[in-house]
Amino acid sequence: MSIRVLVWNENVHETTQEEIRAIYPDGIHGAIAQGLGELLGEQAEISTATLADPEHGLDEETLAATDVLLWWGHIAHDQVDDAVVERVQRHVQGGMGLIVLHSGHFSKIFIRLMGTTCSLSWRNDGEREIVWTSAPGHPIARGVDQPFVVEKQEMYGEHFDIPNPDDQVFISSFEGGEVFRSGVTFTRGRGRIFYFSPGDQEYPVYFHPQVRRVLANAVEWAAPSGERATPAVSNPARRDWLTTGGAP
Repeated sequence: MSIRVLVWNENVHETTQEEIRAIYPDGIHGAIAQGLGELLGEQAEISTATLADPEHGLDEETLAATDVLLWWGHIAHDQVDDAVVERVQRHVQGGMGLIVLHSGHFSKIFIRLMGTTCSLSWRNDGEREIVWTSAPGHPIARGVDQPFVVEKQEMYGEHFDIPNPDDQVFISSFEGGEVFRSGVTFTRGRGRIFYFSPGDQEYPVYFHPQVRRVLANAVEWAAPSGERATPAVSNPARRDWLTTGGAP
């Protein structure tokens, strides 16, 4: 059965800035979807959505039919409707995978799921980033060069205000000496979450073959392995199983 993938992008830079449109003529979402399609092939059904779509393209029916959601945002975080954020959170907790990209660390959905500020240090001088694999046995690192180099990228550095991750898969170093936990995983409810930082809009990072490999691996890892179900808010206690010998 194919993994149903939805690539979400606010799509503001590409529609308002010619220099960004020149890098991503089909939008950042288009570049990501293209890379996933090339690597996953028939394993995945890939669609895209943007901020300007009705309900941001994240209505109940669409999310129910999505196994893994990729999220890219930067300058329009505040324009994402809170009701949509709550809807996405509910689906993640019910088992939908979520991959948050680059400046999506400041998205409403990531901050809500992390419960922290998700702030970090940054500098955009187009520096070289070296991405090191710190968990070579993790499925997301499968087939990824150790290390790989992104020639030009926005610097993200510590301290990254997130909870302790389940796994730290990648760590990056920059020309200025900074380091950053650039690839980390979390679990919320039944949903798997992966945050991956390489991917500023000013550089063609989403055409990088190693970045594309990471994202394809992450989609396979984050896809739900069982039935999705929103965790119950109230689960009445039972006592009869103890006296009757049945299981709870």
